[in-house]
Amino acid sequence: MISIIAAVAQNGAIGYQNKLLYWLPNDLKRFKQLTTGHTIIMGRLTFESLPKGALPNRRNVVLSRNGQTFPGAETFSSLDLALASCASDEEVYIIGGAQVYAQALSYADRLCLTEVHDTPAQADAFFPTFDKNDWTEAFAEEHEADEKHAFPYRFVDYVRQK
Repeated sequence: MISIIAAVAQNGAIGYQNKLLYWLPNDLKRFKQLTTGHTIIMGRLTFESLPKGALPNRRNVVLSRNGQTFPGAETFSSLDLALASCASDEEVYIIGGAQVYAQALSYADRLCLTEVHDTPAQADAFFPTFDKNDWTEAFAEEHEADEKHAFPYRFVDYVRQK
């Protein structure tokens, strides 16, 4: 199964200057819970934005057209080649950035989104638009803002309609 995982603002924003827009501890916990033990595929800039490099207990795959290598990660020059390296029963998560999300959307079976109820003042990376009529909401969980989360948000999983 190929899943896309992202935290997305109401206007589709996902990042600014190669950084996440939101610090949501529960979103980070969910990300870790879902992706641990599985393959994560990301673009070069996303890998470079990780504070400690390759994420532990996951197969880290980085897309890079120039053949650059990354410590603790496998590198492929295209999403097609990266996906071809995965077993048919492998759980794969696409973790960013915007260009990789746009390429992966047509392959995805599931979207694991954190929909943040906010529109940021600044953003330069956006999640690709998708037709919600092509997807079924399989899971949703609302969360209010609190002392650790500045904005209300919603965990939602969309599954592609067959």
